[in-house]
Amino acid sequence: MTTTSLVRAELARLTATPLARLAFIALMVVPLLYGGAYLWANRDPYAKLDQVPAAIVDQDAGATLDGDTVDYGKDVAKRAIDGGDFKWERASAAEARSGVRNGTYDFVVTIPHDFSESLVSAQSDDPRRARLVMTTADTNSYLASTIAEQAGKTMRTAVAEQVGKEAAKTLLVGLADVRDSLGDAVDGAGKVASGAASASNGADQLASGTSKLRDGAAQLASGTKALPGQTTKLNDGAQQVATGAASLSSGLSTLQQKTASLPAQTSQLNDGATQLQSGLHQLRDSTASLPADSATLAQGASRVADGNARLADEAAPFIAGVQQLATDSPTLAAQLKPLVEGSTLPDDQKTALLATLNQLAASGAQLGTGATALSDNLGALQTGSAQVAAGASKLATAAPTLTSGVQRLSDGSDALAAGTGTLAAAAPALSNGIGTAASGASTLSDGAAQVASGTSTLAASAPTLTNGAQSLATGTATADDGTRKLATGLHSLKSGSSKLADSLDEGRTKIPASNASQRESQASVISDPVRVGDDNVAAADNYGAGLAPFFISLAAWIGMYALFLILRPISKRAITAVKKPVQIVLGGWLTPVVLGVVQMVALFFIVRFALDLGVQWPAATIGVMVLASATFAAILMALNVLLGSVGQFLGLVLMLVQLVTAGGTFPWQTLPGPLAALHFALPMSYSVDALRQTMYGGSTGAVWSDAGVLACWMLGALLVTFVVASRQGRSRTLRDLRPSLIG
Repeated sequence: MTTTSLVRAELARLTATPLARLAFIALMVVPLLYGGAYLWANRDPYAKLDQVPAAIVDQDAGATLDGDTVDYGKDVAKRAIDGGDFKWERASAAEARSGVRNGTYDFVVTIPHDFSESLVSAQSDDPRRARLVMTTADTNSYLASTIAEQAGKTMRTAVAEQVGKEAAKTLLVGLADVRDSLGDAVDGAGKVASGAASASNGADQLASGTSKLRDGAAQLASGTKALPGQTTKLNDGAQQVATGAASLSSGLSTLQQKTASLPAQTSQLNDGATQLQSGLHQLRDSTASLPADSATLAQGASRVADGNARLADEAAPFIAGVQQLATDSPTLAAQLKPLVEGSTLPDDQKTALLATLNQLAASGAQLGTGATALSDNLGALQTGSAQVAAGASKLATAAPTLTSGVQRLSDGSDALAAGTGTLAAAAPALSNGIGTAASGASTLSDGAAQVASGTSTLAASAPTLTNGAQSLATGTATADDGTRKLATGLHSLKSGSSKLADSLDEGRTKIPASNASQRESQASVISDPVRVGDDNVAAADNYGAGLAPFFISLAAWIGMYALFLILRPISKRAITAVKKPVQIVLGGWLTPVVLGVVQMVALFFIVRFALDLGVQWPAATIGVMVLASATFAAILMALNVLLGSVGQFLGLVLMLVQLVTAGGTFPWQTLPGPLAALHFALPMSYSVDALRQTMYGGSTGAVWSDAGVLACWMLGALLVTFVVASRQGRSRTLRDLRPSLIG
């Protein structure tokens, strides 16, 4: 008998009677019903989650955020219902809880009364997490509870995104306001820096001016130091001149009175002529140098008056500048204090600058007092020196007259002494000369008195002038120190304000500029920074397509197992008669293989067209299905040939083990250690993996690798069957002669 005849004979046996044909058709349909019906029921359950009943309980009382009323619970409930992911219904807390217990609702989402209040508490001092309460009952469906947990996470993510977006918008708006304020601060700091630069330059100029003022005041104090002594000496000389002039005037007046009756008293005059001649000679000798001395005195007094006038004129702008400086110093100090106090300088520099400004204000007041005293003293000095010059001038004018009179008096006395005969003729001239001399002496006395008065005033004012010059020198030295410290502080203020302006501008540039649209986009990204992209290199169309490789493999095993309930693994008559184990093994194996091809092709059409599950590589998928069916046929045939009815039972056990270890639903890595080891040992794991690769468009290398493992299992099982058939062809055991429970 040939292999083909063995196949035909076995097929003829299966269809010999109507009952046999009915059983054959029923067993052929079993894998199609198993695979098709299960995949149909689980084709795309996620597409019908909107039929899953669920309740939502909104107890949120709302809250107030930035003066506006918010109700996040209402928003969450509305978004969930409008989304239509589940068959949502609004319910009270009691209705929802009883509905979960009696199966009206698969799960309930409860929004607590403080939901909005907790969400807005993130901006308060007592932040709290908001809660969504998920109520489930696994008596309704464990998977429904699992799906409810995912729905709760989705709702939590949506709420977190909304709240995070609002918080991010608030933050970004605040940053934009800060950036604008920093721009204003940069402008203000720039103005402060510009003002500080101007103030610094002015302080430098002020320091230079006060330095020159200090030097001039020092020179003035040095020059006026000897003035009191000199004016005292001048006053003493003027007092002596005034006393002598007064005495001379008094004597000449008396003489004039006495000589008024001279013509009548010539006789008496002759007697005293000799004495008069002697006295007049002495007077002439004493007054000979009076015109020259009075002229020298007048010139000196005039020079002193001119010098004092020039001193007053030259000192007037200086004194005016000092008084202006004294007036401006407190104002400048008052203007600079807010700048120093508002600056970012260290506290010690601020304190030093403020102390310097206070000292500048005090020094300015002292400087103004000294300048006023100096101005008053210079006025008094100028007045006194002018009076001295006027008196000296009068004295110089009257001195020649006095000298001339004395000279004439002396000549007259000579004539008187020469002879009394001519006394009568000379008496009028003598009387006139004495009158002229008396008039000149009176004028001289008045001028000397004025000179004495002026020199007294000058001597009295000289110490005050000296003290004022010393005070001025001290004040200008203090002012110079203050202005130098002020210049140093303003230099620091200039540097600090420039650095402040640069730092503020640098900080402002680090805050990106944005408009309302950009801030909206930025807030969206901040609230939901990560999006999971779909980059599936080998994607299943739906849930049913994801389970298809596993159930197709199970259907192939169940189909072979059911066929071996009515098929004979090998023909024992053929072994006894033909004794060709290869042909017999192939004949026994090809029969279920042919039937398996029919099952797998029919199952493929159901999966691909009836259930519309996507298949990337149809031909390769059919090839893997046929290879898996043929491999399972070889394994089940080897178990039946080797162990008989026990082998048939082990085929069922092996199917159950592979149902667990094939990794068709959960990843095989989740299996316990021993079962994970069986995953790599049993053939269904490789058929599932190969079908995934061909249906989803995966790796062709993995397909060939899985097919190689299945081929090894198939060849190994056929080899075992061949060994057992060869042994049975040579000898029989009592067990071989027992009738089989199958076929």
